[in-house]
Amino acid sequence: MAGSPSVGIVEDPRYRDHVGPAGHPERPERLVAVSDAIAARGDSLQRLAPRAATPDEILRVHDPSHLAALERAAQQAPVRLDPDTYLGTDSLEVAQLAAGAAVDLVRAVCRRDLDTGLAAIRPPGHHAEHDRAMGFCLLNNVAIAARAAQAEEGVDKILILDWDVHHGNGTQHSFEEDPSILYASTHQFPFYPGTGDFGEAGRGRGLGTTVNVPLPAGCGDAEYTAVAQRVLAPVARSYRPDLIIVSCGFDAHRDDPLAAMQLSGEGFRILSRVVRGLAEELCGGRLVLLLEGGYALSGLREGTSAVLDVLLDPDPGALDEAPVVPGTHIQQVLDRVHQVHARNFSGLSAL
Repeated sequence: MAGSPSVGIVEDPRYRDHVGPAGHPERPERLVAVSDAIAARGDSLQRLAPRAATPDEILRVHDPSHLAALERAAQQAPVRLDPDTYLGTDSLEVAQLAAGAAVDLVRAVCRRDLDTGLAAIRPPGHHAEHDRAMGFCLLNNVAIAARAAQAEEGVDKILILDWDVHHGNGTQHSFEEDPSILYASTHQFPFYPGTGDFGEAGRGRGLGTTVNVPLPAGCGDAEYTAVAQRVLAPVARSYRPDLIIVSCGFDAHRDDPLAAMQLSGEGFRILSRVVRGLAEELCGGRLVLLLEGGYALSGLREGTSAVLDVLLDPDPGALDEAPVVPGTHIQQVLDRVHQVHARNFSGLSAL
């Protein structure tokens, strides 16, 4: 990427209008921390104004009954849709605004109007199934954006990387029979929502294009670096996507109250460097990150800062491959991934 990269950003005060019960972790203040990181780099970013996703864009992913149920619930708001997921007075409009922003940022990158971008949106989306909301999520932003890229921009193959600490069940289920979208996830396991074990590798024509890397609690920078370099990189190089979209959760941060991982800001910087390097190597740099979870303000601020610094860096450089100590938990994880996927991806070797 010659010269300074053009990096798009989407943020809007309306995303804070999704307001739930007192004490709920998915709260508007999350975006205050994200905004602090954006403001520190604001002059270097190109801003996109969000707009609401259209019904046609939403219905490429979601069943009409799901959208109708959300519309009915909005008339009775505030309501809980399940024990974790709420819908406030403005929540449906905010969710449509989040999905529309995801679509427009992805399309701008596909059209080369931007090199990369980050959408600081809420509510998150990767748990939303085609027919129901769950896990704080109303609409599946990343899935809606991916389908828009294929339908409207002629993108063939997409890699969706989900590094949120929770498995993105809704995204996996949206594409697990479709080989044109590869879903790869790192997540704490066993943990909410209970999906994402090694053997979940896709179905039918999509068999092999779902790659799950369930990790034990306590993993930090070293373990995530090993997964990025020894699983994500060879999988991406074998698949050769035309676009990479990241479900960018910051809840694997060591301060997060809802999980038990130990990533630091530097860990998110390493993940971002690996992914940006792969995007430049494989798909002309086309990379978009969409905010998912993250419930510690420190983690949101550090993670957003790390991502933006890597996206803005004219030359972030390559990383040396980190060693993996034999007999450790991470070696066992990598070996299990190899057992499931070695036949599908060249370069994915056992340790």
